[in-house]
Amino acid sequence: MTSGPQTSKAWETRYRNGQTGWDRGGTSASLGYWLQDDELSPCRVLIPGCGRGHEVIELAQHGFDTTALDVAPSAVDHVRTSLAEKQLDGCVEQADVLHWQPSAPFEAIYEQTCLCALPPSKWEAYERQLHRWLKSGGRLFALFMQTGMEDGPPFHCDLLRMRQLFDSSRWQWPEETPILTPHRDHLFELGYILTRR
Repeated sequence: MTSGPQTSKAWETRYRNGQTGWDRGGTSASLGYWLQDDELSPCRVLIPGCGRGHEVIELAQHGFDTTALDVAPSAVDHVRTSLAEKQLDGCVEQADVLHWQPSAPFEAIYEQTCLCALPPSKWEAYERQLHRWLKSGGRLFALFMQTGMEDGPPFHCDLLRMRQLFDSSRWQWPEETPILTPHRDHLFELGYILTRR
């Protein structure tokens, strides 16, 4: 997770108390689909708000040059330990996604539960970060959380709002139907691949 309406200390408390309802306990089916369909192939990839890092491990196992971010120290430690145990390479940093900057842009970003953890008032700043982090022509693999509720986290990522946030002057939206991925508590995510202009 990332810094949202609560402090990094609050996110850390959630991890320590096992209050991690966003964690499926494994890799998202959407990532598996994109890998199997060769939509996402080995490259330099960023995973912001990586949590316990299921997708970080999966991508590292597939030969990706992975960089992962999270604001909670125990989440970062968990991912680093998992990578070491599996003898996999990967860079994992404790950082606030609204302020962190890489040394070079990425070819892909896997965005799963980071956007919906941020309050909507921070979404425009986060979109600018995503655009800045990707090289021209790079792709954003985005899973937009659908809750149907006003409060959060997770916050509802209404598709009309997402179309406005990820404006067509900066992002190319696909024509294909999105991937629908069930989540806990009858929630679901809609997966899109957006290309940075």
